[in-house]
Amino acid sequence: MLEKCLASIFKYTHDIAFEVIVVDNNSNDNTTGMVKDIFPQVNLIANGFNAGFAKANNQGLQQAGGEYVLFMNPDMEFHENTLKKMSDLMNERSDVFASTCRLQYPDGERQNNIKRLPGFFSQLLILLKLHHFLSFLPPMRKYLYKNFDYTKEQKVENIMGAFVFARRNEFIKLGSWNEKYWLWWEDVDLCKRAEKANKIILYTPITKVTHYEGKSFEQVASPAKQKRFIRGMLTYFKKHHTFTEYFFLLFLSPVSIALAYVTHLLRIKPRPQSKV
Repeated sequence: MLEKCLASIFKYTHDIAFEVIVVDNNSNDNTTGMVKDIFPQVNLIANGFNAGFAKANNQGLQQAGGEYVLFMNPDMEFHENTLKKMSDLMNERSDVFASTCRLQYPDGERQNNIKRLPGFFSQLLILLKLHHFLSFLPPMRKYLYKNFDYTKEQKVENIMGAFVFARRNEFIKLGSWNEKYWLWWEDVDLCKRAEKANKIILYTPITKVTHYEGKSFEQVASPAKQKRFIRGMLTYFKKHHTFTEYFFLLFLSPVSIALAYVTHLLRIKPRPQSKV
């Protein structure tokens, strides 16, 4: 996946000065060897431990020297000069702090990468896995932004951390990625902090990127993923919501983990929120 990602970046990117930084979280599949052999121009940071998503992103950010920085998952692929299009957009829109583009699955189906900031009732349904059956309820429709128009460029609240194109200096001033989140919810926290600071996040359909989604983390069993998700949710709600809401979600967390074990035993593959 990473080899395909890097090859697409160097194939399609032109008419713009850029650098590529890869942060490897102690993988055991010769990823670092592949990068060194095939892409010697890449700045490779090889961690001797799994630092998690937020910390690894910050490691790359510390070494980035450009005006803009793109945080991009390794399971993605360019099909056109996306970096140039995104940088041109940001040059034209000096009021925009960060932006994202249209994401799609390998078969061309659109990936729903825009949501609203989470509220208590939507996350309660997700915690109890009821969102798979009750996505039509108003709290879920609002959170998942079911009526979002992906053909229109517009200001948004909450973007997926898989593709975040931002002004580097402003990103650092905002506090970078919050390393209290090891994986998941760090992008929601980033968007919430941007909202509090009155910063604009923009969605644009001017370019599209293929996202294979979750190819690394799908190797992890469902209960472990659920524990990680809950930890991020509780960290977020403790910081940005009332104590009552935080405590109620904390109280129901064991039920959510038990449901994850049942799902795992029955070999039911849960759908990502982008497909609910």
